[in-house]
Amino acid sequence: MAELVADYFTAGWRDRTLSCPCGWQGDSRAMAMEMHDAVTDYACSQCGNLLLIVSHPTLEQVRAAAGAGHDEALAHLAIIEEALVRFPPATG
Repeated sequence: MAELVADYFTAGWRDRTLSCPCGWQGDSRAMAMEMHDAVTDYACSQCGNLLLIVSHPTLEQVRAAAGAGHDEALAHLAIIEEALVRFPPATG
């Protein structure tokens, strides 16, 4: 069964070694990655078994992590804020 990382900014999820029933072991960087709207799936590079599901962060999660000084969240927030200025959301 695949492991779920509900908070994208959880420390160490990229580096942790996961084991597949087929015998393969590795971290997320060595896995096959497939992006979806709300999550990214990571599968065993040997047999394709789904091992990890990482939720994409919400704007609130990005702001909270940035407020806590998380470097990656700070970078994400800068990109998001620039995009919001350039492409303001439609108001109804």
